[in-house]
Amino acid sequence: MLTLAEVPVPEPGPGQVLVRLRAAAANFPDVLMCRGAYQVRPSLPFTPGVELCGEVARVGDDVLGVRAGDRVIGGTALPYGGFAEYAVMNSSSMLPAPEDLDDAEAAAFFITYQTGWFGLHRRARIRAGETLLVHAAAGGVGSGAVQLGKAAGARVIGVAGGERKAEAAYAVGADVVIDRHKEDFPEVVRRETGGRGADVIYDPVGGESYQRSTKCIAFEGRIVVVGFASGQIPSAALNHALLKNYSILGLHWGLYQTQDPHAVRECHEQLSKLVADGVVRPLVSERLGLGDVRDGLQRLADGDTIGRLVFEP
Repeated sequence: MLTLAEVPVPEPGPGQVLVRLRAAAANFPDVLMCRGAYQVRPSLPFTPGVELCGEVARVGDDVLGVRAGDRVIGGTALPYGGFAEYAVMNSSSMLPAPEDLDDAEAAAFFITYQTGWFGLHRRARIRAGETLLVHAAAGGVGSGAVQLGKAAGARVIGVAGGERKAEAAYAVGADVVIDRHKEDFPEVVRRETGGRGADVIYDPVGGESYQRSTKCIAFEGRIVVVGFASGQIPSAALNHALLKNYSILGLHWGLYQTQDPHAVRECHEQLSKLVADGVVRPLVSERLGLGDVRDGLQRLADGDTIGRLVFEP
């Protein structure tokens, strides 16, 4: 049961930092974690919220280069998550908040854009002039991928559910938007590409979205599997991948934080420059209070949100 309660302020351990919350963004893993259906399962009770923007309040032992008052973003050190007035972060995963973003935008910047950057550039090696298809293009993850695809010089086709979400996908820069409630997206993609198909498909949805994506992937195309927001994990027909000569690329961005943290920091520098240049900006649709966390996460789970929901104390 997710409830708002008074609890003691946590203490940062060695290598950790206590931060005063400025804003925390809602992510689908927060939904899964509250349901006990995520690969990370903190012991109960715990405070959810895996991503935030905060102000350093106290520094633990063995932490260098961090001062009280620093404005930072990054992931939280569970069980002391971000849907609270105070949270704990590992200093190794903290990054400076981009000056050009306000607190809510900065809170929604870390996971979405890091995931998009590694998915499109590190995994798919997207090139200018290619066609990028983005599923859930009006959602938090998808809207960031649309912006990054445009920044890379790709032609972006977004898939969204309903007129309201289609308008949001256009607003973040998609060249073509397909309302999946009204149109068959593989047919539209083939028509828009002269029968070639999409060179890169960015899929945070899974299920039927993945299966139908294989109907409109180009020769030597790349399908980037980002997540399974549909709740269905598809099975890949490898004979089909062989016959059509396309690649299926998994992306677990969290592994880069331990396997290649230097690349994460380099990515942050490049993304921060895109922000400063006015090329990307998180789509924050709602700014809510901590008392709204339960309702907000439920609407996120129901697919009834656009862009990012952010909670502020």
